[in-house]
Amino acid sequence: MSERRTGWEGNIRVDDRVPRPPAATLADVAAAAGVGESTVSRVLRSHGSFSPKTRERVMAAAARLGYVPNRIAGTLASSGSKLVGIVIPSLANIVFPDVLRGASQSLEADGYQPVIAVSEYDPLREEQSIAAMLAWRPAALMVAGLEHTAQARALMASSGTRIIELMDLDGPSIHLAVGYSNLEVGRASARHLLARGYRRIAYVGHDLAADTRAAKRLAGFEQVLREQGLALQDRETVAAPTSVEAGQAGLERVLARAKGVEAVYFSNDDMAFGGYFLCLSRGIVLPEKLALFGFNGLAIGRVLPQPLSTIRTPRVEIGAAAARLAVAPFTCDPPPDPRLDLGFELVPGGTA
Repeated sequence: MSERRTGWEGNIRVDDRVPRPPAATLADVAAAAGVGESTVSRVLRSHGSFSPKTRERVMAAAARLGYVPNRIAGTLASSGSKLVGIVIPSLANIVFPDVLRGASQSLEADGYQPVIAVSEYDPLREEQSIAAMLAWRPAALMVAGLEHTAQARALMASSGTRIIELMDLDGPSIHLAVGYSNLEVGRASARHLLARGYRRIAYVGHDLAADTRAAKRLAGFEQVLREQGLALQDRETVAAPTSVEAGQAGLERVLARAKGVEAVYFSNDDMAFGGYFLCLSRGIVLPEKLALFGFNGLAIGRVLPQPLSTIRTPRVEIGAAAARLAVAPFTCDPPPDPRLDLGFELVPGGTA
């Protein structure tokens, strides 16, 4: 049995009261659609007789109310669900597995079972995963980032389930948020490169429309450059998923286009490693001829012949802290900003 907690988790009050917004019910949908509950049930299960017009009214009412069907017919709702949903964008590198490791260890210690879905940075796929998770009435739902489709936000806001958003604090959250400021990460990265004397700086990253956190880091980076009367010398965004190969190819294109580049800011360490290996293969001396700066602070970066200059993020700690908030009874009185900022660390390294 999990231990009850009181006190504070960051600036979030933890006690025995658990305020949750009421979830839309089958009766709510029936009233909004002007039909009986049995009709709503038949429509949502696609079983039995109903007209196309009735189906349209029911589905519109369900979407408007943010209703998701209870797949377990109240069984877990009455006894207390031991499931916690986690929706992440990728398993392609160690970043999100680290978050999952922290969350899983904490949840399992408290007697809860994590259920995981991967969106592959696809907002519609994330929306579908969120709807599927909420249908099982989990004790809580953890989702990466603050940007979601309008329907996904409506589902989470009206679900009656505690929502914890991860890895970002730059924007409005639905309930709780745990992570760090990506804007400030970008600003700190730019200040470091400028302090080292670099002025002709380029950027190599992946799809900024899909990875909104990377877009925020770049926005913070460019803000600091503008304050100094500077701008990026070149920018290369790779449509393919983030990888070492994508970073290598991206840097190669930048060097072919932009002469005199002194430093390159990468959207993450994976891509920075690709840049590192390209420099090794071409005999480009780091950081004398070219400086490289990454993001995430992956372990391999510390054991390279020249340790990667980067930002280290507390990924395991974020997962563990979010898991504690997911299952702890809490209230906010008076309500502070329900955000837990775990910060980040700039690692000077040897490449910038």
